[in-house]
Amino acid sequence: MTALTGLTAGGGCAAKYSAARLEELLKGFVPVEAENLLVGLSPADDAAVYKLDDERALVFTLDFFPPLVDDPATFGRIAATNALNDVFAMGGTPLLALSIAAFPEELPTAVLGEIFAAAAAQVQAAGGILAGGHTIRDAEPKYGLAVVGTVHPDGVWPKSGARAGDALFLTKPLGTGLVLAAKGDASAAVEQMTTLNAAAADALRPFLPNAVTDVTGFGLFGHAHEMAERSGVRIVLDDVPALPGALEAARAGVRTGGDRRNREFAPVEADGVPEDVLAVGYDAQTAGGLLVSLPADKSLSLATEFRSRGLYLARIGSVEAGAGVAVSSRRRD
Repeated sequence: MTALTGLTAGGGCAAKYSAARLEELLKGFVPVEAENLLVGLSPADDAAVYKLDDERALVFTLDFFPPLVDDPATFGRIAATNALNDVFAMGGTPLLALSIAAFPEELPTAVLGEIFAAAAAQVQAAGGILAGGHTIRDAEPKYGLAVVGTVHPDGVWPKSGARAGDALFLTKPLGTGLVLAAKGDASAAVEQMTTLNAAAADALRPFLPNAVTDVTGFGLFGHAHEMAERSGVRIVLDDVPALPGALEAARAGVRTGGDRRNREFAPVEADGVPEDVLAVGYDAQTAGGLLVSLPADKSLSLATEFRSRGLYLARIGSVEAGAGVAVSSRRRD
């Protein structure tokens, strides 16, 4: 089997460009004035949203990255899941996808075929169609999707709507980057990275959340920082739920390339919090769960709904008046 990860410098969402550098770069862009552009660069979110009429809006996103696993089919499923999840994070449903691919010419075409086939199956599972794409030559393999979905104009979930008094929830545990980098049993991480956020979004939709984003390359703390800053609130995290093996990897000194960049982007108040917990919070996630902010009085009903559907849900904190992100989590063995 071709060792895909041997052809990369770093894979998955850990390959994301620095969030701090992105912010600096985007300062030079003047937001487009368009009445029907519901979500664009001001502020940026998980996807762009364009209103077609009073009942329909388009959700448009793209995401691609180098391999983080060696198995081609697994890589295709993970890459597709990660891109499709941006549509679910906006409250939408995927409709159509196109492949974005870059591969060395010497890579066997059978390997490429496995990647494409697995991605197509995942798009179909999400309710959409993989209808084509574009492939170029590159020494480092990369794959992902551009995805178009639909959402009701009044049903868009921004990351900028968190309010004081909200409770915070997470729909997947953390640590995919740490677990993969540790080179041990990664089965739980792979299962999570190939699980679409469709079921979680369906369970969440009736509760009308104030803010939602998916946790990917900037880690929990980075995405919480974005939510707090853009909502004008303070986020307090009292739990950092970890995948099996993630804390152990962190204690052993394992870190991914995204760790340093995420710490620079999103400093948090964390007096007395163990370093292994911080490492999990800063770990770059690939195809991570939804970070949800909704009124605290809906918490019990939300937890009951997720439990009845057999879905993971962790209450991880709260939203207060103020600014910044504070972490009070203690290590859980």
